[in-house]
Amino acid sequence: MTEETTPNAATPGAAPARQVLLQKIYLKDASLEVPLAPDVFTRQWQPQLDVQVNTELKTLPQDHYQLMLSVTVTAKLGEDVAFLAEVHQAGIFVVRGFDNAVEKHAVLGAFCPGQVFPFARDSIADLVQRGGFPQLLLQPINFEALYLEHQQKAARPQAEAHGAAAATH
Repeated sequence: MTEETTPNAATPGAAPARQVLLQKIYLKDASLEVPLAPDVFTRQWQPQLDVQVNTELKTLPQDHYQLMLSVTVTAKLGEDVAFLAEVHQAGIFVVRGFDNAVEKHAVLGAFCPGQVFPFARDSIADLVQRGGFPQLLLQPINFEALYLEHQQKAARPQAEAHGAAAATH
């Protein structure tokens, strides 16, 4: 009889396999405010939309992380707020086997939000429609590009400070 090995089986002395496992997606909080109801429904519907997306990472025990996306959509008719919809959509991920901290941060800062966003987009769409408004479909977000942009902005002040320090010596 031959012994079968699975591709995920760890070989003695080998580095642990890198894993990103989605454990749970859940809606942590949701709200819809319609300050001008019912008058807002008698007005012509041509809103200006403002979409804000933020991430929050929380470290949990045993290589678990909670990634929470806060998505806020404000629709205005002129100066008046037609609605304000906000969801806090969260996911719990197991992230292990990343010896390089930069790679691990990239997974948590780019890949994980990309996995949670479709659920947040659906929650926003559902809230808005249940509020009596036309369908709202948020465009996909490239979290990888946003993460890289954030890293570059964070590196600039450090590089400028290092350059200024070198110039004064």
